[in-house]
Amino acid sequence: MSKYTASKFILRRLLFAVFAAAVIAAAPAAAQTKPKVVETGVAQPQTAIFIGNSFFYYNNSMHNHLLLLARSAEPPVKMRATSVTISGSGFGWHDVDSYFRPNAIGSYSFDLDNHIVFNEPRDKLFDLAIMMDCSQCPIHPQLQANFFEYAKKDSATVRKHGAVPVFFMSWAYADRPEMTQALADAYTKAGNDNDVLVVPAGLAFANAIKRDPELILYAYDRRHPSPAGTYLAACTLYASLFKKSPVGLTYTAGLGSHTAHFLQTVAWETVQDYYGRTDQVTATTK
Repeated sequence: MSKYTASKFILRRLLFAVFAAAVIAAAPAAAQTKPKVVETGVAQPQTAIFIGNSFFYYNNSMHNHLLLLARSAEPPVKMRATSVTISGSGFGWHDVDSYFRPNAIGSYSFDLDNHIVFNEPRDKLFDLAIMMDCSQCPIHPQLQANFFEYAKKDSATVRKHGAVPVFFMSWAYADRPEMTQALADAYTKAGNDNDVLVVPAGLAFANAIKRDPELILYAYDRRHPSPAGTYLAACTLYASLFKKSPVGLTYTAGLGSHTAHFLQTVAWETVQDYYGRTDQVTATTK
């Protein structure tokens, strides 16, 4: 083969490779499974229990941030919540039925001045039960079946006690972004199979990172949330549960105002897009 012929051959191979790459890049990404349930059916939840793991309890517990966001609304939203978390736990680690026994969980709370307040008995202990599986379980080859099994069992248990189940979609690890779509699909399928609302926190993480790659949403282990990550997830919860925009809420979890506004907006846009709602708000850069 002459040098000229060899050069033409190499050029053709390079052009083909470039063309193939362009075709792959232009191909549409896998369509996001759409949720059937887009609201809890509880217009004004007064009580909630968070059932999960360390993703919930990091940074002084996500339920506290949700409550503080709600209190900063105008008018303020009065709500009580508690968390039952086990480090590393999946759905199957929790005895959900026991969490609804009388005169136990939720029988008293601490107010803003650290006083114990005994809560009045209610017909039902909690309006909502917000549940999260372990960070890999919904997509792990050996644990995925348990995820779907206990999603069904725990949803039925929650409903037996008069509460509404909610699934909390967790986020990908910082160094494994491919987890995002798989987790989103698994949680959405579980939600659709059991008529349960899914909170798209994992998609909010991905959207925030896409818009601002320098934003630190993770702790040092690249798995647990940083304070900003917990705040983003809490804003996504607020938007999902109350069907209201968190944009402009005065509670910022100690974050800078620009960062808080950015995360509030990403949360709202993610929720609107996931549920197929309208009246989007454009995010500003941090």
